[in-house]
Amino acid sequence: MEKDYSGEGDGEVSAVVTEQQQPNSDETYLTTYHLAATPSGLTQDEFDELRDLVAEFHMYKLSRGRCSSLLAQRVQAPPDAVWSIVRRFDKPQSYKHFIKSCTVSEGFTMKLGCTREVNVISGLPADTSKERLDIHDDERRVIGFSIIGGEHRLRNYRSVTSVHQLERDGKIWSVVLESYAVDVPPGNTEEDARLFADTVVKLNLQKLASIAEAMNRGDNR
Repeated sequence: MEKDYSGEGDGEVSAVVTEQQQPNSDETYLTTYHLAATPSGLTQDEFDELRDLVAEFHMYKLSRGRCSSLLAQRVQAPPDAVWSIVRRFDKPQSYKHFIKSCTVSEGFTMKLGCTREVNVISGLPADTSKERLDIHDDERRVIGFSIIGGEHRLRNYRSVTSVHQLERDGKIWSVVLESYAVDVPPGNTEEDARLFADTVVKLNLQKLASIAEAMNRGDNR
């Protein structure tokens, strides 16, 4: 695994790699730039409180030809409500756009190594995606998966999503962090690759916030 993992707003911190950070041949480098700037949509105080968790869950070792990004979404709902949606590896369509259907094996049990088959709506540069669950921690509210097959442009895609509670002046809300690492497709720049992936992740996080906040209000929508 590439993960360096032991055990109202949206934003991203994309890979801005200096010449000194670029690896030679197969050399790898750590995505420390995820700690360098506060994702848009979060305050500096919020990000400072989450910085250690970013270092623990959202750092990747990359080689040349790969890129990474970190995005954030503030949700006006308690973390347990948000996590109840995010944790369902077998139902990504509950908050992710562009998914026509998701199929799991008969007698599916959510455990590390289990897989899902995702069918994508028409009009995107993808048809299907086979995805494997790599991280699932209910106590710490962290989930991660890899794309291991299918017809799509996200080669060697790995993603981690974590849900965190913040509290100020008696008010509780959640911040969702989602990061990924992916190959840069041939003929594309790193900026092109991040723009595509970031756009999809942003839309998903915005929908997640909308659903969780409606649940928290008791809406039946």
